[in-house]
Amino acid sequence: MAFHEVRFPDDISRGARGGPERRTQIVELASGDEERNASWANSRRRYDVAYGIRRADDLAAVVAFFEARNGRLHGFRFKDWADYKSCLPSVIPAATDQTIGTGDGSTKVFQLVKRYPSGSQSWVRTITMLVAGSVKIALNGTPKPSGWSVDAATGLVTFSTAPLSGVAITAGFEFDVAVRFDTDTLDITLDLERLGSITSIPLVEIRR
Repeated sequence: MAFHEVRFPDDISRGARGGPERRTQIVELASGDEERNASWANSRRRYDVAYGIRRADDLAAVVAFFEARNGRLHGFRFKDWADYKSCLPSVIPAATDQTIGTGDGSTKVFQLVKRYPSGSQSWVRTITMLVAGSVKIALNGTPKPSGWSVDAATGLVTFSTAPLSGVAITAGFEFDVAVRFDTDTLDITLDLERLGSITSIPLVEIRR
């Protein structure tokens, strides 16, 4: 399906509401116990960008963006201000943020990932939609500014020479989320000053 390599306006996405969604099936037994099953292996993010519209010009920008994407037809990039880099929000990404693999002397391609740890559990998220120029790579903690390339759409890092066996490969980066509009209608209300407002503009993450 078509995807447009353009990012939703940052000044509007900064005020958006939303986050990760999971799908869990829960069956309550006659005893009162529950059986819970995860329908999805990975979370899916949803947002509502109507909360980021503060001016009439913001409204016009969203309408133009919506029309250019043909409503739900085309996907695009979205900056999730709550989760857009390999480290904590208050920290600058470093080449040692996330472990993406261990060298074996032959493998040259590694997938960028981000871990979400809590206690003894963690979830590993495959990272795609990289921000151009943001990726940093280190081998055994030593930054490696060259000798590799990254596919910004897929998050695959390819080394010109395979890292030696046992070498820890780490990365730091910024990324966007691939989304689409989750509506084909923008319900715009015009007030007395004709500034206008939209009750809801839902976006949903797409898996590419």
